[in-house]
Amino acid sequence: MWRHSKLITARTRLIAISHMPTNDGLINPAREIGQVARRHGVPFLLDACQSVGQMPIDVKALGCTMLSATGRKYLRGPRGTGFLWVDGKALDALRPHALDIQSAQWTDVDRFQMAAGSRRFELWERNVATQLGLGAACQYAMEIGLENIWDHVRDLAAEMRGMLAELPGITVQDRGVEKSGIVTFFHESVPAEVLVGALREEFGINTSVSNTQLTRRRCAPGA
Repeated sequence: MWRHSKLITARTRLIAISHMPTNDGLINPAREIGQVARRHGVPFLLDACQSVGQMPIDVKALGCTMLSATGRKYLRGPRGTGFLWVDGKALDALRPHALDIQSAQWTDVDRFQMAAGSRRFELWERNVATQLGLGAACQYAMEIGLENIWDHVRDLAAEMRGMLAELPGITVQDRGVEKSGIVTFFHESVPAEVLVGALREEFGINTSVSNTQLTRRRCAPGA
């Protein structure tokens, strides 16, 4: 049982979580949260930007009402692309933040009709080339197989965590019963920016600084 389920009250309008946060390897219990959301009749929005392309995703099993994802991360698609999946039963209850000639039609001087289905979320002005690139990236992932990708990612991440844990001054920050391919660590005396630069220049390894308040608190001395 999701331990925060008692926080849901009659005033709860939406449950929204990140499936995999941008740092620390955590995988949130989306399936359990989906079960709680269905039991309370509350819409469930899942941010799957880190998990789509990294692991198999089954929206029915997860029980989410909406799922958003980006193309540039584990799908290895073009920057500026992404997609939104919405349960067909919830579609008519949602209103896009903007409408244009692609997503709605004028029916009178001061009246309009939104397009049926998911087209109401699409805009006329869009980059067709990058959309095609996103489609190609999805096809490539499907050809490799999401199970194969997920097994490989977990093996590499587990090996990296083990190697990092053996280095003096390094602390691996990753949490969760099952961990993702995102590996977060810090050094007790060397700033993260210095580590990133040294890894890139000396070994050709690309890393990035996770500059969030949560990371700052967890990496602070004595935290």
